[in-house]
Amino acid sequence: MGYALKSETSTGWPDAALHIRDADDADIEAIQAIYANYVLTSSATFEEIPPSVPEMKLRRANVLAAGLPFLVAEIDHQVIGFSYASPYRSRSAYKYTVEDSIYVSDVFGGRGVGSALLSQLIARCEAGPWRQMLAVMGTSRNEACMALHRSLGFSNVGTLKAVGLKFGQWEDTVMMQRHLGEGEWSLPRE
Repeated sequence: MGYALKSETSTGWPDAALHIRDADDADIEAIQAIYANYVLTSSATFEEIPPSVPEMKLRRANVLAAGLPFLVAEIDHQVIGFSYASPYRSRSAYKYTVEDSIYVSDVFGGRGVGSALLSQLIARCEAGPWRQMLAVMGTSRNEACMALHRSLGFSNVGTLKAVGLKFGQWEDTVMMQRHLGEGEWSLPRE
């Protein structure tokens, strides 16, 4: 699927065609590099040691084994972001609830990449049996991520205060939620 990027002359990047597609094994190194930057520089994730390329490959395999999407955003065959849905919890009663994850290269932040990734992730999950999507954000200061989720129908459902300690600072976790498809208004077909 093609998208147009928002122009940002300050970055020096011209408008370009953005494509969202399923991630494959060839994308794992780029995915790992993008995520490692977040782990090392941000409280957007509470991981403190960047996972290896083999670990990221295993994580993608687990997402796919659950029947869920793992997507990348690319420009000119360069991966600039990724998103995926994962089971929210392992207990069977949660089987219709997923959690989203979205990470975009710093160079392309604020240019619509996250919105394109999350829009496609939502659409793909709505095509399946899932009825609720949660976003669990590290740090209550992540205004851009919260605004992105609000723009696509998520509502803030709570804040867990000071549950993570990263970079020597206590961090909150913000939880947001949106229904998928018919949401809670009907039972899923088995």
